[in-house]
Amino acid sequence: MKPINEVKIAVIGLGYVGLPLAVEFSKKYPVVGFDINQKRVGELLAGHDATLEVADASLSSVLVLSSPQIGQKGLFPSFDSDALKDCTVFIVTVPTPTDKHNRPILIPMLKASENIGHYLKKGDVVIYESTVYPGVTEEDCVPVLEKVSGLKFNTDFYAGYSPERINPGDKVHTVAQIVKVTSGSTPEIADFVDDLYRSIITAGTYKASSIKVAEASKVIENSQRDINIAFVNELAKIFNLLGIDTQEVLEAAGTKWNFLKFKPGLVGGHCIGVDPFYLAQKAQEVGYHPEIILAGRRVNDSMGKFVATEIIKLMMRKDIKVLDAKVLILGFTFKENCPDVRNTRVIDIYHELRTFDMGVDVYDPWANGQEVEEEYGIKIQTGKVLPDISAYSAVVLAVSHDAFASMPLRKNPNQVIYDVKGILDRSLVDARL
Repeated sequence: MKPINEVKIAVIGLGYVGLPLAVEFSKKYPVVGFDINQKRVGELLAGHDATLEVADASLSSVLVLSSPQIGQKGLFPSFDSDALKDCTVFIVTVPTPTDKHNRPILIPMLKASENIGHYLKKGDVVIYESTVYPGVTEEDCVPVLEKVSGLKFNTDFYAGYSPERINPGDKVHTVAQIVKVTSGSTPEIADFVDDLYRSIITAGTYKASSIKVAEASKVIENSQRDINIAFVNELAKIFNLLGIDTQEVLEAAGTKWNFLKFKPGLVGGHCIGVDPFYLAQKAQEVGYHPEIILAGRRVNDSMGKFVATEIIKLMMRKDIKVLDAKVLILGFTFKENCPDVRNTRVIDIYHELRTFDMGVDVYDPWANGQEVEEEYGIKIQTGKVLPDISAYSAVVLAVSHDAFASMPLRKNPNQVIYDVKGILDRSLVDARL
C-alpha cells in the first residue's frame, strides 16, 4: 500500500456517481476514469457531461489526453481496460439495479471486480461505492478479486467501502460537500481510505468500524426515506377519501418543530426506489421477513396507478369523454431539474392511462428523448417549447421542473389539471396529490 501522495486512482464507472468523484480526485491525483460505454467516454473526452452533474468548464479543466503518472494530476477517461494497469487504488461506482422481480443484480459489481482482478498488484486497494446489502464487498466481490488475480485478500491486496452520496441535480450538496462514510478491511486500510477521501471531501469523513457497517449505513439511508414517503403517500390516499387536501394537512402539521416534512409523490430513481429491495433480500436470506420495508415499497409503487385512477374519476365527474381522450404528462425524469430517467415512476401513470385507450403525450425539457425511447419504448416531446395545453382533455404535472412552475394555466370546465407535485396555484388545478 502506497501513501496517498503516491497513489494512482482508477474510478470504474463514469455515471452520476463516478464522474463527479473522478473529477474531484483528479484535482489532486492522477485518475483514470474507466467506462465500458465508448459513447460516454467519447463525450467526456470532448468535454461534455450529458448527465449535467459536472459543468463543461469544470470537466475540461481536469481532462488530460493520456494516462497521468504518479505525482501528476488530471483525469483520463478511457474504455480500454489496459489503462488500469498501473493504478494502485480502484474505486468501483457501477450501478446496482434490481431485476423485474425486484431481486438485486450484482453482475455489474462482479464484472467490475473481475476486470480489476486482471490488473491487481500487491499493495493495491479496491474501494466499492455502489449501494449493496451488508456483506457484498467481502463475501461476493473479494472472492472474484482473489480468483482472477491469484492474490490473497488482506495479505497481498485490501478492500474498502465508502458509500456514494450523490444527489442528482443538486448543485449545493455536491460530492465534496457531503460527509463521506469510509471503511477498510483492516484498521490500517481503514485509516488509508479515510485519509484518501478526507483529502478531497471538504465536509469531512466518518470512519465506520467495519465494511459491513458502512454498507448497512448506506442501504438504510434510502430505506428510511422510502418508508417516510410511503407514510405520507398512504395519508394522501386516506385524505383523498375524506375530501381533505393533503398538502394543507402537511403544512399545518409542519408547524411543529420535530415534524418530518416529507411530501407525497412518485418514488423512482436509482436509489430510493431500489435500495430497500437490497436490504429486504439480505433480511430474507437470514430468515427475517421485513414487513415495514416491503410495505413501504408496495405503497410507493402503487402511486402511479393511483394518480391515473384519480384523473379518470375527475374526467368522468366533468363529463369528459375518457375513451380516445388526449392527455399530456408534464415531466418524465425521476426528479426535478435533472435529466436522470432511471427507474422513473412517471411511466406507471403513462401505462395506466393507456389501458383506457387514451392518447398520452409526454413532454420533458430535461429528458433525453433517445434515452427514454431505448429504456422505456415510448416517444416523448423534448425541447424548450411547451406543448399547447389547451389541446388536451387532461394535463398531469408529474415532475416539478422550474419550467413548469410559471406555465400559463386557467380553470377550464372541459379539462382536468392534476398536480402530482403540489407546486401549481391551488385555485387553477382540479386536484393535487
